Amino acid sequence: MEPILVYGHPLGSSMGLVAALEWLGQPYRLTRIDLFGEVRSEPYLRLNGRGEAPLLITDRGERISETLAIALWLEARDAERRISFAPGTREADVLHQYMAFLNTGFTAAVAPYWAAMEAADATAEQQAAWRALGRRQVNDRHRKLEAMIGKGPYLLGGRPTLADALFVGVARWADFHQAIDPADYPKIAALKTRLHDDPAVRFAVALEAGEAVTSPALKGHVPLGELVRRAAA
Repeated sequence: MEPILVYGHPLGSSMGLVAALEWLGQPYRLTRIDLFGEVRSEPYLRLNGRGEAPLLITDRGERISETLAIALWLEARDAERRISFAPGTREADVLHQYMAFLNTGFTAAVAPYWAAMEAADATAEQQAAWRALGRRQVNDRHRKLEAMIGKGPYLLGGRPTLADALFVGVARWADFHQAIDPADYPKIAALKTRLHDDPAVRFAVALEAGEAVTSPALKGHVPLGELVRRAAA
């Protein structure tokens, strides 16, 4: 069986991993999950007790959670180096540096905004304080990423890599929360535009929106109930 990626909607970070699977070009399957409901349901918690997505079920039936761990699993299977670089090279080290930065500080900076959204019992003052903290953090991480970006069209040169996949899955959160002025970060804005014009990213966004799109690498969707039954077998 092909590996199965459990991807979340709406606005899941896993959108970038779907794009990475398309760039990789190897057969895979998907399971779609609602981030505001199913992800905390009892059936899904049997698969991932953290109640989070994404989750990868490997071709051996093993489970891997956390975006960075899944990305590293994909890197290890990228024999043609379509989305990564040869182990031990300077390029691979820089790739890992970007991936770690994007998966930690850059992603976590938005957490106060999500807290303000989800805390229904918070006062208006508490929510405003969380949003103010989020704005400071998000802009701080954007300033750092803007300084890291070189002259290439993508984060590491002339082709998209796993770093771009991790970036594109979460970069839209700052726009959703209106946390930044895109004009303050022209390199990031240009990269986002370039990636959202990429066929693999457009495909991933269409899937997330529930559109009936297909690709040669995608071998179909596995319903969550079936995935849980397979895991229990």
